[in-house]
Amino acid sequence: MSPYRQRTRQPALLLGKAYEKKVLKKVDFWLVWFYSLVYIFRVIDSSNYSNAAIINLENGTNIKKQLHLSPNQWAWTLSIFSYSYLFFEPTNTLLLKSFRPSRWMFVLIGMWGVCACSVAAVQNFKGMMVVRFAIGLAEAGFYPAVLYHMSFWFKPAEMPWRIATFYSVGQLASALSGLLAYAIGFMDGLGHLAGWRWLFLIEGLPAIILAWVALFGLPDYPQTARFLSAEEKAFILHQLSDAAPPGEKGHWDFNTLKVLFSDPTTYTFAVYWIAHGIGGFGVGYALPTVIYQLGFTTTSLSQLMNIPPYVCCFLFLNLMGYMLHKRRIRPWTAAVAIESTIIICYILLITVPHATVKYLCLIVATSCAGSAYPVIWPERIRALDGTVAGGIGIGLTNACAQFGGIVGPHVYSTVFGPGYHESYVICLCFLIVAISAILLSWLLVWRKDRRLAAAAEV
Repeated sequence: MSPYRQRTRQPALLLGKAYEKKVLKKVDFWLVWFYSLVYIFRVIDSSNYSNAAIINLENGTNIKKQLHLSPNQWAWTLSIFSYSYLFFEPTNTLLLKSFRPSRWMFVLIGMWGVCACSVAAVQNFKGMMVVRFAIGLAEAGFYPAVLYHMSFWFKPAEMPWRIATFYSVGQLASALSGLLAYAIGFMDGLGHLAGWRWLFLIEGLPAIILAWVALFGLPDYPQTARFLSAEEKAFILHQLSDAAPPGEKGHWDFNTLKVLFSDPTTYTFAVYWIAHGIGGFGVGYALPTVIYQLGFTTTSLSQLMNIPPYVCCFLFLNLMGYMLHKRRIRPWTAAVAIESTIIICYILLITVPHATVKYLCLIVATSCAGSAYPVIWPERIRALDGTVAGGIGIGLTNACAQFGGIVGPHVYSTVFGPGYHESYVICLCFLIVAISAILLSWLLVWRKDRRLAAAAEV
């Protein structure tokens, strides 16, 4: 335990729920609502690259046509984004501690804003590969860094609702990205620029502005927050567990890294993240085909029909966050129920030929797929001890989800279309692995909790 935190462990600081709510409300403004606002533009940026493929398709000014991209080249521009995530996400998180959260977030948010705007100037396949890799490099650090930053401020029991709220806004942004692409499509030809170029220019500018807000406004640690009084700082530090990473500059506990890689939960959670990333999120690749089968063949209507699944995910995830916060459900059982529901949806997608039923199944499956990680993230963070282990562990775990972006396009290859029965079977098998991994993680964390409880009694 750090000396500063030890000095705050005073019974006099037990000031009640009303005081706690008042203090955390101040923190939530930045660590929940500001980050959620930034996350909206992060998700819009990544989602709209797929929308750019069909925007103004009828006019012959879409991105594939103008850059002369073959199907194979287009697939590479999609997957290179996930490769940069996979390589840089595990270590990117630690840089938040090295540079301070406000400075590192300024670098990340500003970099992806500039790179997003730069997409509008790309003229060929090579240029797109470079820019997409750079965007992935910048965005790779954001999501795990937010979770890592939260762990400096909130105890594990306070995180489920906050993570669910933060993540659900991203799902809503996925719906908004289609609406934004639909609207910007009408700017095609304005200023002699194609609609897809306007799309990336407009979505990159807010990120550049928010980067400066993060630099001058975002609080780093409870010890240094300018908007908290000394009593409020002490109260927050008093609430944190001993396992929470300390906020003192230069505090690096590299011994916890050995513990991290000797802990079997590191690998069981990694298997779960990989299996759900492929088996759960893969369902989104089938959505355009089902929408086409419903008769919505124009690009504008297709983009609008992509909205309902993500709006439902936003509502469902907030419901799950609320129930977890009130402790009406448990993260582990909720995760198993979510994966089981997606499996049922896959079975229906395989056996039922009706397009409307398939679309409804995809809405349910998308809602569940987007809710699985936020539900279990608090338990993953709780299983990590120390600054270095926390940073590497969060980044490594989230990087495993990028296998979905690498493998997904191949699982849902047009070779298996338009029914995609083989694709659904493959994803169903991955979800069975995901359920097995989450049950094993549950067992290992439960046994660890029992050992810690027994040691505390001695």
